[in-house]
Amino acid sequence: MNRPLLRKRRSFWIFVLACLLAAGVTAAILKRPARLQSAQVPPQGQVTPVLEFLAGDLVEARPGELRRLLPLSGSLRALQQAGLKARVPGEVREVLVREGETVQPGQVLVRMDAADYQARLEQARGALLAARGQLEIAAKARENNRALLEKGFISKNAFDNADSQFRIAQANVDSARAALDVAQKALGDTVVKAPFAGIVSSRSVQPGEKVSADNRLLDVVDLARLEMEAAVPAADILHVTPGQEVRLRVEGLAQPLTGKVARINPATQPGSRSILVYVQVDNPDRVLRAGMFAEAHLTLARKEGVLVLPQSAVQTDGGANYVYAIENGRLARKPVKTGMAGSDGARDAVEIVDGLAPGAKVVRVNLGTLRPGTEVKLAPASAP
Repeated sequence: MNRPLLRKRRSFWIFVLACLLAAGVTAAILKRPARLQSAQVPPQGQVTPVLEFLAGDLVEARPGELRRLLPLSGSLRALQQAGLKARVPGEVREVLVREGETVQPGQVLVRMDAADYQARLEQARGALLAARGQLEIAAKARENNRALLEKGFISKNAFDNADSQFRIAQANVDSARAALDVAQKALGDTVVKAPFAGIVSSRSVQPGEKVSADNRLLDVVDLARLEMEAAVPAADILHVTPGQEVRLRVEGLAQPLTGKVARINPATQPGSRSILVYVQVDNPDRVLRAGMFAEAHLTLARKEGVLVLPQSAVQTDGGANYVYAIENGRLARKPVKTGMAGSDGARDAVEIVDGLAPGAKVVRVNLGTLRPGTEVKLAPASAP
């Protein structure tokens, strides 16, 4: 076969291959938009979104107690306390107690040197005996002079002198008796006793010290009852009355305590214009101490058996209140009418007057705008 014929056949097959390649590229280009278009069409069975909540994200509307509270704070102090001072000057012989010791009413706490006061007492007793002797003599003289006067043996002036001596002797007896009482009291004042049951909070003297009258010896406090002094703004004082309940939390104690308003100061405090109230707290176990700081809430109003929700669950839109509730497994926006706001004992809460039934499940916190009708699912509790 000659060479020209071979060249013609080779050129023919090259041309055929080029045509086939061009046809394939064209077909691919023509098919591509159809595939892209079909990929952009959503499937007929589109998946519905589901909201998943933890158990702590929901709260159940339940009837309970609601309190409107006024916050207070202050330090505790003993309702009954006494600073024991020396009533007479002298040397301290014994101090029988120390700080922190419990004392009973009438218990001897301090003894002072009583030698001088014992001597003065004996002197007063002697003076009283002498005065009584003089009184007896004067009484006999007066009676004798009375008999002589009746018989006409002495003048009326002589009897009057005897009667005057009797009266002077009587006055001397009274004076000596009073001096004896003073001496007895002074001797008794050398012994210092506890005025009531309590605890010694401070001791200012030691045995051997010489003290003057009114020198401070000991401080005794009764911790059975304490009180907290707290300032109330003048705008709120009209809502405060004696006997109102107060709940206190004291540093160092896990459980809250209950007290009551005992007194209200009649005047405002200079500068702050606030008014002091005094909250009394019983402390039978003596677990509280004077000086402890307490935070308290005064109950201004209380309602029982009302439908209560956390304040965080209620949202406002244009002045209207609403909550997100779970109904038949879906989210529902429920308009509600609220009442008194306060505390349910654990958190800030609000009364639901209308719009919810007891037992309704409500989203606890504000999660923003949610879509009503969305299916809701409760997430399973995580394993411990």
